[in-house]
Amino acid sequence: MIDLRSDLLVRPDESMHAAGARAAQESLYFGLREDPWQAKLEARVAALLGMEDALIFPTCTMANTTALMLLGGRRGSAVLTQPGAHVLLSEAGAGAALAGLMLSAVSAEASPAMPPLSAWNKALSTRGDVQRPAPGLCVIENTHNRAGGVALPPAYLKRFVDLARSHGAALHCDGSRLLYAAVALGVVPAALVRGFDTVSISLNKTLGAPVAALLAGSRRLIESALLVRQQLGGGMRPVGSICAASYAGLDQWHLLADVMSLARRLGAGISSFEGLVVEAPSEITNLVVVRIATPARTDIVLQRLDAAGLRALQLDAQRIRFALYRGITPQQVERAIAIIGDALARP
Repeated sequence: MIDLRSDLLVRPDESMHAAGARAAQESLYFGLREDPWQAKLEARVAALLGMEDALIFPTCTMANTTALMLLGGRRGSAVLTQPGAHVLLSEAGAGAALAGLMLSAVSAEASPAMPPLSAWNKALSTRGDVQRPAPGLCVIENTHNRAGGVALPPAYLKRFVDLARSHGAALHCDGSRLLYAAVALGVVPAALVRGFDTVSISLNKTLGAPVAALLAGSRRLIESALLVRQQLGGGMRPVGSICAASYAGLDQWHLLADVMSLARRLGAGISSFEGLVVEAPSEITNLVVVRIATPARTDIVLQRLDAAGLRALQLDAQRIRFALYRGITPQQVERAIAIIGDALARP
């Protein structure tokens, strides 16, 4: 079975196994930030993102929720994000349920990943009154999952940050796949989050690390995040082994270019089949989002793929997603293309 439902399926490499096994023989620590391997991992990620501090989290969803709770303002406040953003569609309404925030997407028909600045400006210009809250926080996802893994470049982000700041808005980056964006754009990760208050990053999706995610920001915000994480049940200990393994995995993030090459080959192969449209084909990172011309066939196509040994994720009635990750081989990609072609060829 070639399982391309999610890049969560990437496995730790041998260096990560070895580092975790060595750390497992060391002393165990009780405090929530006492373990030296945790301190090393958090400091390294903070430096990678150009932030003062960082904190480990069991999931990126919890890291995002914590950022919303810290930056979103009082209950009932408004939060703006991109259409199809993870915080809007894939986090069980945590921003509303736990932070009491009203999340909504700005208008962006042409480019869900990069709404025009005029759309952000219009939404941010909403004046609050006794009936409508003014937006006080903007969340941007980079790469944008449902738009096809599109990486948002520094030039767009700088203009976006400057605009949001001119309206007095706080800023959070859902950087679950930020390392892919950095490699795709040829920049350091910190270049993609300059001016943001907080940024979340996933290490399991990109590296197969046992520490799923971190939230980075100022020391003051991360001190507050420690309390919120505990309130949400996210306190993790002992953590030496998983932090040591994740620390070792960070040596591999620049190798994500190999994964993106395979994703682009998959996208090119799928594009050759009539009835399939690959979204943002020139901007593929590790996700290949495919639109099927006949919506009624989507379920049938997924069933045929699964029966032939290929799994994908259905995003909606018309679209499916293939996620590439380390460990997928060129031979598997070619086989996947053949399976997809065969599934479409049958009536």
